[in-house]
Formats: sequence, C-alpha cells, structure tokens
Amino acid sequence: MANSGEKLDLSDIAENVVDKHSTGGVGDKVTLIISPIIASMGIPVAKMSGRGLGITGGTVDKLQSIPAYRTDISIEEFKNNVKEIGISLISQTLDLAPADKKLYALRDSTATVESVPLIASSIMSKKMAAGANKIVIDVTYGSGAFMKNKLQAKTLAKTMKEIWQGENKKISCVISKMEQPLGYAVGNTLELMEAVQALHGEMADDLKEVVFTMCIQMLKLAGRQESEEQLENEIWEVIHSGKAFHKFVELARRQGADASYLFELNKLEKAPIIFPVISDKNGWIQELNAEKVGKISIELGAGRKAKEDEIDRRVGIILCKKIGDKVQEGEVLAYIHASHSKNIDELVQNLKSAYKIVNQAVNKEKTIDEIM
Repeated sequence: MANSGEKLDLSDIAENVVDKHSTGGVGDKVTLIISPIIASMGIPVAKMSGRGLGITGGTVDKLQSIPAYRTDISIEEFKNNVKEIGISLISQTLDLAPADKKLYALRDSTATVESVPLIASSIMSKKMAAGANKIVIDVTYGSGAFMKNKLQAKTLAKTMKEIWQGENKKISCVISKMEQPLGYAVGNTLELMEAVQALHGEMADDLKEVVFTMCIQMLKLAGRQESEEQLENEIWEVIHSGKAFHKFVELARRQGADASYLFELNKLEKAPIIFPVISDKNGWIQELNAEKVGKISIELGAGRKAKEDEIDRRVGIILCKKIGDKVQEGEVLAYIHASHSKNIDELVQNLKSAYKIVNQAVNKEKTIDEIM
C-alpha cells in the first residue's frame, strides 16, 4: 500500500526524522504544541496532517485558524522549511498510499470499518510514504476515540508496531484515554488559542501529561540518552524561555501567516454568541462524555459530517469543569461558542447531559495508561 503512490524521501534532511500520529480524539491539539517544542530542541519536524472528520478534529483546520497560514505548499518548500528552520506542518499534498483510499472506500460496504489489520495498514502505509524513519503514535481509547476500550487500543498498537518494525524502523506507542476531551478547548480557533497558551506553560493537567509523554518518547527515539527527568526539565526550559513559542511563530511566518495573531490572541475572530452551561447540582464530576461533546461541536459547525463540509473555525466549546473537579449549583460547567442562537437550548441541555455529577469526591485519573 505504501508503494502504491508517491513516497517522500527525508533522508537528506537529517539522520533522525521523528513523526507523531494520533488515532484521534476530541480536543486533541497536541501536534500544535509538541512540534515547535521538539523543533526548538534541535530535532527536525516534518509533518503532513489531515483535516477533521466527524468528532475527530484535524490539525490542518486548526493551523488554518491562523490568518493566511498556508498548508498546501509544495514538497520542495516543505523540505526547505524543515532544513532551514527545523519545522514544517502541512496538509497531505502528495498522493500517499492511493491503495489505502480504495480499500477505505470499500470498508463501509464490506462491514470491515473496525478491522484492526485494515486500520493499522491504513495508518502505517501513509506514514511509511511520508518519509519519517521513527514514529510515536498516541493510540486513544474511550468514548471520544475510535477504539472504545483498552484491549482494542493495545491490539491496534501491537499490530502497528509489528508493521513498522518489519521495516526495521523504530516506534513507540502511547496508550491514552479519551473518555473526556483533552484540555479545555474543543473547536479550531479555541484549540489554537489553548495551544499557544500551552507554549507559554499554561496547560490542563491531562494535556500536559500527554504533551510531555509524547515529547519524551520522540526525544528518546531521536537518540537522546538523558533520564526522563532531565528531558522533562529541558522541555520546560524551551517553554519558559520562549524558544518553543517563537519556533511556532517562525513556522507561521514561514508559511505565510500573520503571526501577530499569535501574540495577540484576542485579535482572532470569535464566535458572536457565547452561552454558559450551568450546573443544577452540587457534587463532583464523575464523567464527561467526549463523544457527546464532539457531536455537539459538529452541530455548532466546528467539525464535518462529510469531507466536503465547510467548517466554522470560530465556534466550539470551552470546558470549565472536568472529571474530578468539584462543582457548586449555579457554577458554569462550560461555555458554548456559537454562530447563532438556533437550537441553543437543546445544545445546552445536551452538553449538560455529557456531565455526570455525583455526591462523593472523584479521583482524577491519569490519561496515559501504558507505553509500548
């Protein structure tokens, strides 16, 4: 499948070109955060990303929330950017693994959408064709992920590992929960803003856990020998010094964007209507259903039901309370950012129903389950 179309050769850029992939989730803005971090630490990042479909958001849509950011640059420009500034993030402009597209189109009609071998070969064929020699994959499971339980996620991870290692390439799979959205923001511009805040050191606990775990795995694959504690300290150093943020700014400018928006986030276009979702009881958040949140974001226009759908980058959801948080009656659980007030009462009730509030304290669980 990888050999059925064009293949990108990145070997002239560096000995180690480490890629990162996620099997998808709600509120997953990790690529926007870890790519400039890794690049600012001297490891080249050359990444082709996709658009969102369904409840899974797309990195390309989030990047295009920066006014004038070009994701459809030529492969020559893509490689030059990586060589000269150490980073480029673009849409999939090559015809990568066209055999996968044909198989993908058949999967609905042959009842094989959930076939692990077909999922694994779909992901890995495109990654092989994209040119990286080492890869870290975040394999998510839960209500907001394609794989609904840990066993399914581990089975998929094991299959992808075997494929990649069969090519004598190194891989690390991170198994993570997607029962609740990752971070606080869901929606393209809102997630871009959260990513910029993260590059200044402000991160929700679950987002920070995933970002640091993925960064450390990428650094290890790139040959870094330091302890995890040392690597974590170095990551904090490039964040607190501003190197990571300024690498993101450099990327944006290089690909045509008006980077002033990254310095002044309040300039970004905002949804005209913001509705609070109010708790009607006291207690602790036991559940926050990521799938429900994702579906509400689609209804708002933040995601696509079909590939050709247009999206509204302004709209989405800001979560104020997450699993384990204490809440009082009358407190705001979340804010809905909408383009109009149509169906807003229904959307507010749907979002409220995504929360389960109980009377006893709830422990906050780790997001990362295992590293394979």
